[in-house]
Amino acid sequence: MTESAEGLEWTVRGERTVYDNQWVRLALVDVEPPDGRRFEHHVVNLHRVAIALVVDEEERVLTLWRYRFAVDQWGYELVGGLVEEGEEAARTAAREIEEETGYRAVGEPEHLLSFQPLPGMVRAQTDVFLWRQVEKVGDPTDAEEAARIEWIPIKRMLELVKRGEVLGAGAIVPLLYYLASRDLGGAGKD
Repeated sequence: MTESAEGLEWTVRGERTVYDNQWVRLALVDVEPPDGRRFEHHVVNLHRVAIALVVDEEERVLTLWRYRFAVDQWGYELVGGLVEEGEEAARTAAREIEEETGYRAVGEPEHLLSFQPLPGMVRAQTDVFLWRQVEKVGDPTDAEEAARIEWIPIKRMLELVKRGEVLGAGAIVPLLYYLASRDLGGAGKD
C-alpha cells in the first residue's frame, strides 16, 4: 500500500448496483470528497483479467491481430482473458496462450506487474505474466480471437504503440513496462 496524503482521502458511504450481468456490473457509489460534498459516482466493475506477455529468445513478442468493434479498429493485442472463478491468474494466462494461439507456455511465468487501467471510474484488476518459452502444440481452439497470430520484434512495438496499432491498456502497459525495465538496467529481464 502506498502512502496517503492525510485529509485528502475520499469517504465511501455506500454502493448500490444499477446493472449486473456476466460481463459487467455498474454501480453508483455514494462518495464524499475532502471538501464535504456528497454525491453518487458511477463505477464500472469488470472481471479480473490475466495477460500473457510472451517474449522468445529472439526478443519477439507473441501478438494477436484482431478487430475490436467497440472502437471500430484493427490492431495488435497480447494474449489474455478473464480469470475464472477459483482459477489463479497465471493459470488463466497460460490457458489463454494455448486457446488463442496454439502455443503452450513452458515453465513458470514471472509476475511482471498488476494494474488498474482506469482507476477513476473502472475496477478492472489486470495481472501480467511474462513467459520466455512456448511450444507449438496445435491450432488455436478459439478461432474468433485473432485474424492472425504474429511474432513481432520487441524493438518494433514502441513504434506500433505510437502509431495507435496496439489496442488497449492490457497490451500497451505490459509492453511499455517491459521495454522501460530493459532500458533501466534490466529490472524486468531474466
